Amino acid sequence: MDIVDAHCHASPCWYEPVESLLYQMDRHGIERAVLVQIRGQTDNDYLFECVRRYPDRFVPVVLLDPARPRAEREMERLAGRGARGVRLEASARSPGDHPEGDRGDHPQDHRGDHLEGDRLAIWRKAAQLGLPVSTRGSSADYAADEFAQLVQAVPDLTVVMEHLGSRNYPDGEPPPYETRQRALALARFPNVYVKLGGLGEFCTRAMPVREPFPFEEPVPPFIEMAYRAFGPERMMWGSDFPPVSHREGYTNALRFALDRFAEKSAEERDLIFGGVALRLFYGT
Repeated sequence: MDIVDAHCHASPCWYEPVESLLYQMDRHGIERAVLVQIRGQTDNDYLFECVRRYPDRFVPVVLLDPARPRAEREMERLAGRGARGVRLEASARSPGDHPEGDRGDHPQDHRGDHLEGDRLAIWRKAAQLGLPVSTRGSSADYAADEFAQLVQAVPDLTVVMEHLGSRNYPDGEPPPYETRQRALALARFPNVYVKLGGLGEFCTRAMPVREPFPFEEPVPPFIEMAYRAFGPERMMWGSDFPPVSHREGYTNALRFALDRFAEKSAEERDLIFGGVALRLFYGT
């Protein structure tokens, strides 16, 4: 199986530089990964430098501020530099006052900047450029009617929900996980995908830590819920390195995720742990 890490980070000023990520990838036989820009960093030069230095290992998913003037032009520039995706908060909107999904009657101006009043302009630009959007949000963000309206309004846009449709830490929602279920119900739209990481994103660490399974049980059934909703054709694994290092660690994030699919076919595992990410972000 050719594993692709579909969600990892590198930075010279926060977390770890790319060499730390390469160590983990080489240790686990992972040849390729998707570098996702960290929150709060709209200077994407380091990502492009990583791709320049290791062109066979990485593709970049960039971050920008949709509220800034000429944000759509900035996305065009980043796409021209080789961006393979863009990261946006699920709640991100462009400046404007028209309702979700309503473009109004205002033509785009000659600079290619915001459609006047179009709050979905930045999302439409990503669709126009063929850039998947990796979205970060809470289950409540994804479960909101406004997000479903966004997905409906831009049907040509590939939307990827990070962290199984929530944050990268246990959100404390009790069974039957109604909010998470509403978030995962976005699978009804064929242009929506989901990323899964390690179990430490939603499981509680056992205290004291025990072998061989370091989490409190029962394990919330979020991976199984996502699989039933999306199937292997719209799921992808990503380590969330380096934040995963203060949870279960890279090795366990991969190992326990693989274990959850041990009884699936080789074809399904190939899709979840590599094939889907290759298709969306590498174009292969």
